[in-house]
Amino acid sequence: MKAVLLDTDDHYQVAELDEPTPGPGQVGIRVAYAGIQWGDTMVRDGHFPVPRPFAPGFEASGHIITVGEGIDAARVGEPVAVLTTSGAYAEVVVAPAVLALGIGDLPLRTAAGLGWGAPTAYDLINTATRVRPDESVLIHAAAGSVGTLAAQFAHLAGASRIVGVVGSAARADYAAQFGYDQVLLREEFPAKLGDDKFDVILDPVGGPTRHTGLERLAAHGRLVAYGNLGTYEPVLADTNDLLMHGKSLMTYNSNLLGQTHPERLAESARHALDLVADGHVRVDITAEYDLTDLALGVQRLAEGGTHGKSILRVA
Repeated sequence: MKAVLLDTDDHYQVAELDEPTPGPGQVGIRVAYAGIQWGDTMVRDGHFPVPRPFAPGFEASGHIITVGEGIDAARVGEPVAVLTTSGAYAEVVVAPAVLALGIGDLPLRTAAGLGWGAPTAYDLINTATRVRPDESVLIHAAAGSVGTLAAQFAHLAGASRIVGVVGSAARADYAAQFGYDQVLLREEFPAKLGDDKFDVILDPVGGPTRHTGLERLAAHGRLVAYGNLGTYEPVLADTNDLLMHGKSLMTYNSNLLGQTHPERLAESARHALDLVADGHVRVDITAEYDLTDLALGVQRLAEGGTHGKSILRVA
């Protein structure tokens, strides 16, 4: 089969490999599309150390073609969206059966756009921060895959005000399609907000942005950190100050959740998938690449040159 490998020089190469065989509790999927995500940039740049050569790709859509021990053979032929830890940029990938979700009539191309971003956005709004009706929500990286989905989930949860922060005017125009009441440029944050504070803040940026976010929390507000797009420098918080104002600083790590409690991740992914299938939430795929163009897709994502979701066409 054809598969992409990341070599020791940080280059992507298309290679011929043997098709993998699913082990106990796993399924094998003939891949139609694979999603490009921020984890690809982190692996490429060495923030997630992995043995090289490495078979990248963490999310895909396709049809189950083989099952491992303990998995019902009736699943063969089922169209699925799948989350995995590697190998999705290939014609065949194996994944835990619990993280291979049947998609029914949802198009495979759309299903590939769900990826890890959909359960992450769902959990940020509904599980980690538990957005309540009439609460206000501030979302950084508002034009990205997670941000555009999180805004829609926040609207469904009853948020009364949803504000996004983005890096360019073009990204602000794009984000405005997804239900934001206001979209700020990064350089306008926080000055343009005046004295406004928020019940919930989603922060994948870190550093000074995270410090400012803690100051911008309302009483009983919740800030959830789920990435470090800006810097890996640690952010220290005064727990006494948080306690006095009832504020909470929490984290969310979907990769860890997939390892420790994959059934929880699958449940959130199922909720998100159903909302997309029902038309309540929109996944916006804005770029599609061939298998040989993965390097271009990852680089554009790393440079901030994309919005919405980028996918790779495999079949």
